[in-house]
Amino acid sequence: MQELIQQVQESAGISAEQAEKAIEAVKDFVKSKLPPMLAGNVDTWFNGLSGAPKQENKEDDFLD
Repeated sequence: MQELIQQVQESAGISAEQAEKAIEAVKDFVKSKLPPMLAGNVDTWFNGLSGAPKQENKEDDFLD
């Protein structure tokens, strides 16, 4: 996600905080236009932009 924030920041000539808020606004807009059962996919996609897999807390994993 940091790469997207940087790209928006450079393209629009705004601060990193402003770019992050702009991306959140776009994400929320897209989610509002989708059926509720698909809106969660937008969060998953944006979370995947970080490039790193989500780290889970091993203490919370009941299978270990």
